[in-house]
Order: sequence, then structure tokens, then C-alpha cells
Amino acid sequence: MSSLQLKPIHPVFGAEASGLDLTRPLAPEDVRAINAAMNEHAVLVFRGQPLSAQQQLDFARHFGPLDIGLKRVFKRPERLEDERLIDISNVDAQGKVAHRDSPKNLSNFANQLWHSDSSFMNPRAAYSMLHCVITPSWGGNTEFADLRHAYDTLDERTKAEIEDLQAEHFALHTRILLGDDAYTDDQKKEIPPAVWPLADTHPGSGRKVLFVGVHAREVIGWPIAEGRMYLSDLLEHATRRENVYVHEWMPGDLVIWDNRSTLHRGRRYDISERRELRRTTINDTPEAMLRAA
Repeated sequence: MSSLQLKPIHPVFGAEASGLDLTRPLAPEDVRAINAAMNEHAVLVFRGQPLSAQQQLDFARHFGPLDIGLKRVFKRPERLEDERLIDISNVDAQGKVAHRDSPKNLSNFANQLWHSDSSFMNPRAAYSMLHCVITPSWGGNTEFADLRHAYDTLDERTKAEIEDLQAEHFALHTRILLGDDAYTDDQKKEIPPAVWPLADTHPGSGRKVLFVGVHAREVIGWPIAEGRMYLSDLLEHATRRENVYVHEWMPGDLVIWDNRSTLHRGRRYDISERRELRRTTINDTPEAMLRAA
């Protein structure tokens, strides 16, 4: 029996998890307990887990194969040696706080839009695991929205309308929205768009999900303008304040969320101050599904 303990942190979803030392290998019953908790709560917050980079990788591997996301496109120098660690920071490859207009900060600004990690890929991301190392003096919170509750609270007309609709998700859509359109054709082809149902079903819980986010750029079969306005309305519904948990980071926090049932976004902070977090992300593959069973 696992020693995992859970305390709800929001009326809709999310739980603070304790009772496990994540710096050590997990027992099979602990992996099963975390997966069961993720299916129920979608976001788990572990406090006081001073993970090294290698310990974070070892922990993540319990849940499935790791994904490198947009590193397939950018292929630029990184300060973290293992490419499976995603550097969520404003620190450049030389270890210095990046210039305000740097590519590093462009990625930070894109992360401040509501999204699910790698929804532009097939397979998409299952879990993301973000570990806090250094926090700025203010701001930099991360917000999460529950897409299951978003679906549940749709009116019946909209539920019927989206039942057979699909949206196309594109990797560079957020970057282009923010004014960065200097991508080669080869870069644009590196990760082709992925198509997902708007009314999806979460594989772990069996609950219906309103699968939207800023990576979704069009509704298949609809005019572009109409589709984008519709997606914007659905995103507004999904991210109403009563459906959002705000996480205030402390060094040593590890937050796990399920990209198939939540959205998230970072919040503004003083980008001249150092902020460092490390992310590991698990692909939604049959192997990950088997481990989640």
C-alpha cells in the first residue's frame, strides 16, 4: 500500500501530495497511487522535494517515455546537459539572465498564453512535471484550468455542437501570434500540425474534456476567422476564474499536471530577475497508458 497522502487545494481539481520522498526510486504501488491521483485531481503539488536534475529524470521515467517538445524545431544551445530537461527559465546558455528581447524570453512570453504542452504533436504530452529551483521577488505564478470541468459546465447546445468537431494545433502558432514569424519552411515542417477532437475523452478517468488551448489555430472544415473566434470563446469559458488554480512557487516544489485534461499558463514577473524551473514531459503513448493503468 502506498503512503501517498492527498489534500484538495481547489473546489474543482488539484491536490497537495505528501508522504513520498521523490528523490528516491518509487515503488510500483506508489506509481499506481500517483496515476490514480492524477486521474482524479489532474494536478498534484509536491512541496519540499529538492530534486537534482538526474533525480527529476529518474522520477519522470516511472511514468513513460520523455518528450523534448519544441527542441525538435529550435535546436539552439542549451545550458542543461540532458535534452530531456526543458529549461523553463530566463537564463541563457552561458548561465546569465537573458536579454529582454532574447529568444529565451520569447518562449517565456509564449508560456504566458493558455496551453497544454505539445498538443501540436501526435502523440501529445501526457504528464508534465515542473520543478522549482529559483523564484523571482514577485510574480511568476503558474495557473491551471480543468478542461473536464470546463466540458461539464458547457450548455447542452454547445456540447452537441462540438461533439463531432476537431481542431488543428500547430507548434509555431503562439510564436507567430507574438510577432516571431522568421521560420524556415523546414522548421515549419519539423512538427506537422496535429488534429484533436474538441470534445475529447480523458483516457485515465473516462471523463469528457473540452480540449482547447492557444495552440489550436483552426476548426477543421470551418472558415479560419469563424473557427478562431469560436475557439477563443471556448477558451474563455474553460479559463473562467472559478475553474483556475493558482500555484505560487517555492524552491523545491514539484507540480505534476495532465496535459490531456488541463491548461496552464505562466504569469508575468520581472524578467531582469533570475527565475529557474526544470520541466520533464511524458509522451501519451501506449507505454504511458499501460503504466497509468
